[in-house]
Amino acid sequence: MTFENLFDVVFIGNYTKDTIITPAGTKNVDGGGMNYSSHAITALGYKAAVVTRLAKEDDHVVRRFAEDGIACFPHYSPSSTIMRLFYPTTDPDIRELSVTGVAGSITADDVKDIHARAAVVGSSLRGEVGLDVILALREKRIPVAADMQGFVRVLRGEKLVYEPWDEMTETLRHVDVVKSDMVEAEFLTGEKELEKAAKAYADMGPQEIVLTHRDGVLIFDHGQYHHFAFHSESLAGRSGRGDTCIGTYMARRLDRSPREAGKWAAAVTSLKVERLGFFNRPISEVEAFITKYYPNGSH
Repeated sequence: MTFENLFDVVFIGNYTKDTIITPAGTKNVDGGGMNYSSHAITALGYKAAVVTRLAKEDDHVVRRFAEDGIACFPHYSPSSTIMRLFYPTTDPDIRELSVTGVAGSITADDVKDIHARAAVVGSSLRGEVGLDVILALREKRIPVAADMQGFVRVLRGEKLVYEPWDEMTETLRHVDVVKSDMVEAEFLTGEKELEKAAKAYADMGPQEIVLTHRDGVLIFDHGQYHHFAFHSESLAGRSGRGDTCIGTYMARRLDRSPREAGKWAAAVTSLKVERLGFFNRPISEVEAFITKYYPNGSH
């Protein structure tokens, strides 16, 4: 089976077996950017596909994708990526990450049969998905979004740390949309202000930037800035926030402007972070949320 003419967005990145520690307690959940993103757009009525690596013992994740109508193309490895996420405060941008197992690298050969309307590279650490995969997608004229977390994070021992990314300029030349949080943006661009950081990314090539921060999301679109605040009643599901945001944005960009896609991304993300796990609320709740909080644009 191939992806040919079947899918709206394909999500590329490894499954992660997560232990999430917050001031409210400890939870074990199925994670990975592709997990949060694909479920979010499926709830909105889009067709999603996933390319991932994981251990055979975690095959329940693949079965869950199938049950939810998401096409999963798994590659099995001796270990899944096993991650511990520690949030010491209520600020979702402040966290400590450690990894005790890795599932290996996704290669260009793993995506050779992909034909989708858009793609999101949502890896967890450097080396999981590289420039070869992005170039393979671009050769098929598939618009590509790349999450900066999978390039700025480097595994040293069991700890994930931020390190300079020498290939950043070369890689971003081939990317259509950059997703970043503000902590990553400041490290990679040297800019502390949202709009300046977005512009710094855009100066390297991609003209659409999705930049999340503790209070909301900034969409940069060919020189235009659109700010949307998050409106969440709790942060119980803060893990997966950025993945949900970029997944929703890329799906909505298939048939909407960057501003409108940003509005939907902010709404879905706001609702997702209220609950642990992936977004699975009805689209009517998102529409009502947008009417309430973003009736005339960005707020």
